[in-house]
Amino acid sequence: MKRSAVLLSMLIIFMGLLWGSCTREQLNSSCTTGNMSYSNNVVPILKNNCYSCHSTGNSAGSVGILLDNYDRLMIYVNNGYLVADITHMAGFPAMPYMKPKLDTCSINQINAWINQGAINN
Repeated sequence: MKRSAVLLSMLIIFMGLLWGSCTREQLNSSCTTGNMSYSNNVVPILKNNCYSCHSTGNSAGSVGILLDNYDRLMIYVNNGYLVADITHMAGFPAMPYMKPKLDTCSINQINAWINQGAINN
């Protein structure tokens, strides 16, 4: 009886941690990743989170990495740096710099766009 009470307590704690780690979009499942578009989906994410440092004329701290143009962005997409940076992969700079990590939906949408061919549409 005592063992089952401990297991139940552990399960309740685990479920609380799991629930607390879910973002609102994960709970609502409102994040769409089908038919991603560069101009409609990716550009708004980059504008809101990256362009302040990584765009022409705003290169403070960007180390020359410019993401405000499809061809420039594709350099970082093709070498895997974009995904590594925004997912905070070990060994890569966590982006956006000195700001919270992108929300799960934004990361999933960028990944979906890349997996769908990273088309300039």
